[in-house]
Amino acid sequence: MNNYGIDIWSDDNFIIEEGLAKVNFASKPSLISIVKEIREQDFKGPLLLRFPHITNKQITTLFDTFNNSMKEYDYKGSFNAVFPLKVNQLPNFIQPLLSSGKKFNYGLEAGSKAELVIAMTYNNKNAPITVNGFKDKEMVHLGFIAKSKGHDITLIIEGLNELQTIIAVAEETNLPCPNIGLRVRLHSGGSGIWAKSGGINSKFGLTSTEILEAYELIAENNMIEYLTMIHFHIGSDMNSIKPLKKALRESGHIYAELKNLGASSLNSINIGGGLAVEYSAYERSRFYSLREFASDVIFTLKDIAKQKGVEEPNIFTESGRYISAASTVLITPVLELFSSEYDLQHLNLKEKNPPLIEELNALFTDMTKRTSYEYMHDAIDHMESLLTLFDLGYIDLQDRSNAEILTHQIIKKAISQLEVEDYEELKKLDENIQEKYLLNFSMFQSLPDYWGIDQEFPVMPLTHLDKKPTRSASLWDITCDSDGELPFSSKKPLYLHDINLNKEEYFLGFFNVGAYQDTLGMKHNLFSHPTEVNIVFKDNEVVLEKILESQTIIDILDDIDYDTREIKDKLKENLDTNTYKILKKYLNENSYLKTIWSYNE
Repeated sequence: MNNYGIDIWSDDNFIIEEGLAKVNFASKPSLISIVKEIREQDFKGPLLLRFPHITNKQITTLFDTFNNSMKEYDYKGSFNAVFPLKVNQLPNFIQPLLSSGKKFNYGLEAGSKAELVIAMTYNNKNAPITVNGFKDKEMVHLGFIAKSKGHDITLIIEGLNELQTIIAVAEETNLPCPNIGLRVRLHSGGSGIWAKSGGINSKFGLTSTEILEAYELIAENNMIEYLTMIHFHIGSDMNSIKPLKKALRESGHIYAELKNLGASSLNSINIGGGLAVEYSAYERSRFYSLREFASDVIFTLKDIAKQKGVEEPNIFTESGRYISAASTVLITPVLELFSSEYDLQHLNLKEKNPPLIEELNALFTDMTKRTSYEYMHDAIDHMESLLTLFDLGYIDLQDRSNAEILTHQIIKKAISQLEVEDYEELKKLDENIQEKYLLNFSMFQSLPDYWGIDQEFPVMPLTHLDKKPTRSASLWDITCDSDGELPFSSKKPLYLHDINLNKEEYFLGFFNVGAYQDTLGMKHNLFSHPTEVNIVFKDNEVVLEKILESQTIIDILDDIDYDTREIKDKLKENLDTNTYKILKKYLNENSYLKTIWSYNE
């Protein structure tokens, strides 16, 4: 048996019971039961399951942890949070998030004009809006319009030119001015693969000299009352808290210095994002707790405020990955096992076989747990020798086939007989003899961070979790691209089950995919997003809400600016009515495969 690291990455959101992956909430339904209910409605292909209750849990935990730490340290400032829309802008995620966050006054962060329009339209009343990223005059004007609509909005400037633009718009319009924030460029950097987001060479923020120039410019234009926030961000998904402590001290002193210069309305420090998510199924990569994170932020800022004789700042965070990642699971069916030709049913021994083939057959028949390692080594050595003999013309194709099947079966038998803790030697041996699982999804569409930056995602079958997996697994997607593969790794091995797909279906789940994957996904090979479903619980039972079906082929072509009327007209030419009717049906279905041989489905 294998728990696929669920105790490391799941945070008790999902559990294994009775051999099934289950949602650890309400009636604890199995994921496979949810998948079957959706597929009964004729939704085929991959599924993206969203669990709003997990989003609610993350928001509640974030606010409760910070607020409890503030009580513990008698902290005078308030805790506030905004969700950065760049992490996931899709309405099926954002609307339940805003509903869950209403009681906490949870707001939104925008980094583009389109995101700002979303925030202006849907943000909870009186909840904060922060605006990061580079801004032109039009975007600044949108901020003024948002303020006139009653939003609590802060424009965080990335350069002095943006501040000059704010001053110009204030002079040109009669609209109320939004709050102003200064993004500071700290010397302190973060940790992990996004550490370059912070530090003196980062893309964003004002240097010390520019901070002083900005303050003088604000004062000269009688806008001190609007300067309310300083902001920093030292990197997403920080695996260590040590760099944060250094950044907090640096930013805390900048805040205090500005206060003492006369920035009387300055009352907030926005610490950006950075809360890590546990993606690994093999070993922990985050070396701090949320409680430790909150306590360090609060203690450090309280200490600096006391030293400098200024009021303790309100604290803002933008930890989007922490809020969103765990709420979404990608489910994909296995379409085919490409090493099924190594099954014993394909073994075709001759009346007289080469001696090495006879020895392989004996190794397979006589193997015991005690001899597993020895026989496995012997089998691989024999296989190498037989391949050499084939290249020299001394054995034929049937002999080679029999050698491959027997070697594969010996390794599979060894895996099944050895205990899990004995896999270390095995990992070195079975990279070259592994099962290829063809999955009905596009890695480029649904797991772009795996393809782009080698981001790990926990993966686990939905069923058979009470049985030992015996196949070293390499995962292939259905795109026409060799990069669409999650190869087997001896350092982080994935073992799956030996399944007869002619008799049963086998589904894999990819977990913690709710951050960035939706909006970074690309239509490579013109595969669109999977069918999305929000899984909610009413009266303790599962209810499927907001089903958004994967786009049809004709809609995808329309999206990339083809004239779909022309396509239909040209395709209709020279076809009889019945054939065109079938073709039209296919155009109005999605690009994913139904089953591998499903012409008549």
